[in-house]
Amino acid sequence: MDPLDVLTNLSMVAPHFQAIFTADERKVCGYEVLGRYQVGNKFMSLGPFFSDESVPDEYRAEVDDLVVKKAIEYWLEREVTPQLFINRNPNLLMRDNGESLLELLLGYEEKGFSLSKLVLEIREHDFVGDIEQLNHLLTYYRTFGIKVAVDNVGNGTSNLDRIGLLAPDFLKFDLHMLRKSNVHTSHQDVLYSLSLLARKIGAAMLYENIETLYQLQYAWRNGGRYYQGYYLQNPTSEFVQEEILTEQLKAEIQQFIEHEKRKIQNIYQLREHIQNLVQELLVKYKKLFTGDELLEVVSHHLTDFTFRIYICDEDGFQQSANHVKTSNGWELQLEYYNKNWSFRPYFLENIMKMKLEQRGILSDLYSDIETGEVIRTFSFPINQKNYLFIDLTYDFLYEKSALY
Repeated sequence: MDPLDVLTNLSMVAPHFQAIFTADERKVCGYEVLGRYQVGNKFMSLGPFFSDESVPDEYRAEVDDLVVKKAIEYWLEREVTPQLFINRNPNLLMRDNGESLLELLLGYEEKGFSLSKLVLEIREHDFVGDIEQLNHLLTYYRTFGIKVAVDNVGNGTSNLDRIGLLAPDFLKFDLHMLRKSNVHTSHQDVLYSLSLLARKIGAAMLYENIETLYQLQYAWRNGGRYYQGYYLQNPTSEFVQEEILTEQLKAEIQQFIEHEKRKIQNIYQLREHIQNLVQELLVKYKKLFTGDELLEVVSHHLTDFTFRIYICDEDGFQQSANHVKTSNGWELQLEYYNKNWSFRPYFLENIMKMKLEQRGILSDLYSDIETGEVIRTFSFPINQKNYLFIDLTYDFLYEKSALY
């Protein structure tokens, strides 16, 4: 696309709207406003134009403003009042401290457009200035009812501290990376961490670029309240009917619910199976004197589903060696004796839970530091002071449908 063609044919610039759906009501709640340029009967994305830094800032801002004006004017003509998500390059926004955009928006507020219906999308990782200054501007915008979304979170360059400082109302997660198998697991771990951040700062999670049913399920399972993407609705020149996907989403979410319930049942049954076995073994071998003696005997009964077992006290100090399964049988790693693991997330919380409830705990999935494999750990109170830890193999978890 030749930028000069765009600048000399501004009448061909038009907004398109991509619907955003809610998980709770399964309806359209808003639209992302996307710039398009008409060529004949086709509309081309203005994304390349806006990202072309050879185009002077004032020209890109002019076209951006035009898209916003036309979008709001269309909104004013409709009876429905959905939210409008507009994109802004934070560097261009700060060029005049956001004054021109705010002046534009206030002009339309006088005509009946509620600024509480506007969500300003920025990409935090694109911003090269003083993040405190950007934060001050966004805080000022919020006094007018404008909401803020940080876009393209999870692309690998997002800064969690900066996102936390901006405290956006929405975090937009890009799911296109899930289609690449070589980054599948690691990218899911990153998105999971970011979803925890969203919960901490009170931001709603909006998943975009949903192109498959699997991605929709992933978004639902990982706390997504809002969904957007070609699987749901292509960008169009007009608003779509609010309940266009209500029944479809109800049916698909019902499938997700049934799948999740089966998963939880499988994990519960797995925990009960291991707990019953461990309880029997501990009763049978309760007279063994040291932790290593106990593990030497117990390990042979657990060899079908574990690759490492050890014992810690209630403060996290290891009271045994690591007993590790190798091709030559079980081996002892004596260097692990007396190491402390209390720094691990949830370690002490789980110890206290086992101590009070006298039941075992099956951990969430995580990547083992030494093997790199995705595993779970089953832990169980041996007595009031010591706790048995059993690391379960990937193959066993796969067999028991516990890899979720």
